[in-house]
Amino acid sequence: MKLTFLGHAGFLVEGSTNIVIDPFLTGNPKAKTKPEDVKANLVLVSHGHGDHLGDSIAIAKQSGGTVVSVHELAGFAGRQGAKTHALHIGGSNTIDGVKIKLTPAWHGSGFGDGPMEYLGTPCGFLIWLDGKIIYHSGDTGLFGDMELIGNSQPIDLALLPIGDNYTMGPEDALKAVQMLKPKLVVPMHYNTWPLIEQDPDQFKKDVETATESKVSVLAPGESLEL
Repeated sequence: MKLTFLGHAGFLVEGSTNIVIDPFLTGNPKAKTKPEDVKANLVLVSHGHGDHLGDSIAIAKQSGGTVVSVHELAGFAGRQGAKTHALHIGGSNTIDGVKIKLTPAWHGSGFGDGPMEYLGTPCGFLIWLDGKIIYHSGDTGLFGDMELIGNSQPIDLALLPIGDNYTMGPEDALKAVQMLKPKLVVPMHYNTWPLIEQDPDQFKKDVETATESKVSVLAPGESLEL
């Protein structure tokens, strides 16, 4: 299985099923990948903000893939012509051979720069693919139920924001790692803009000093094998 960091909070997971998560590419100053180059069976969207909804609908339509998100956001994507599967927090289903469960995320969710359209509760994802369990937290602050998430299943890979201001910063993300106990962490949602500048190498050092988890810092466009 191959994981590619698309920048910001976006990832492409290539295995027996291809999954793209929060593909914000158009307008992303750090992105190296073009939307038309992404092919995915499943398009997971954590919430309705433009830097996460991003190119998800266009990618789903060009790929014939399915947008997976909370009910309200899935409905929005469906009205734009995308194929969708709606879930909600705590719910799970197997879609294209991949088990997906929605987890809570403490954030907001609305689309538009003027009056916003409400797109439901933000979420994170637990993904069971090819014998691995991946947790993408979505945009979130630290919350105590991360310990429950970590205790409920062994997490192979956690994708966690460290940018602060809008999400967890590095200190809270370290606490999240301590609760989740993943084998590997990839930081996200940082250094896209000056407001969320962080030092991912210092985060890596802090996590690997305080926990048994390893950290892999990826630049946009870089990949790792799981």
